[in-house]
Amino acid sequence: MSPIDREEAARRAAEELLKPAYDKESLLDLIYRRVMQFLGDLVDTAAGGGPAGGVIASVIIVLVILTLIMLISWQLRRASRKNAPAVGGLFGERVMTAAEHRAAAAALAAERRWSEAIRERLRAIARDLEERALVDGMPGRTADELTREAALSLPGFATRLAAAARSFDDVTYGGVAGTQEAYEEMADLDEQLRQARPVPVGAGAAAATAWTPVGAAPVGAAPVGAAPGERPGAGGTA
Repeated sequence: MSPIDREEAARRAAEELLKPAYDKESLLDLIYRRVMQFLGDLVDTAAGGGPAGGVIASVIIVLVILTLIMLISWQLRRASRKNAPAVGGLFGERVMTAAEHRAAAAALAAERRWSEAIRERLRAIARDLEERALVDGMPGRTADELTREAALSLPGFATRLAAAARSFDDVTYGGVAGTQEAYEEMADLDEQLRQARPVPVGAGAAAATAWTPVGAAPVGAAPVGAAPGERPGAGGTA
């Protein structure tokens, strides 16, 4: 039997593919068949095109394989990122208000479950800042991300916010047992933040070291009832 040449093989393959059994070929099978056919053509070129043709075909084959590997790896990483839960996320699955987080923290503190109370109190801080539109409600936010963003509006609390984030991370991920002192510091920070006014964008450096409780007059403002144009503290003669 004489060997079948390439044209005859291609003709027979085409006739085979015209059969009804191949009418519903899946996309994956079609891609696989086309890729294998392309690689077969390159192998034939490498075998019959001399040394130069062989080198070119080999390089192309390697590039095709590397491209396929990269595409598969990218797709796997994308699926992994999409399905994986946020690492270091601040909130749990249940959405709660700031008041609900505070109540939960108080109940845990009453039971002396300090680590859990610290976590709930920082969640109360985070939710309160979101409810006041001082930070964005970003899903999967970490404690560090929260404190960095909050410090932009409340720079006077930047150091204490960073310490609160470390305390949260210590009891949540670091295996450090929470303490009553740490919880009380977190609760005091929460109460002060609730009374604090955000610093306007572009405020001076002095704003980074001071905070103003809600309802208090800003530093340097004239007291209620002062005469127009009267400076604070200039009410009498020496």
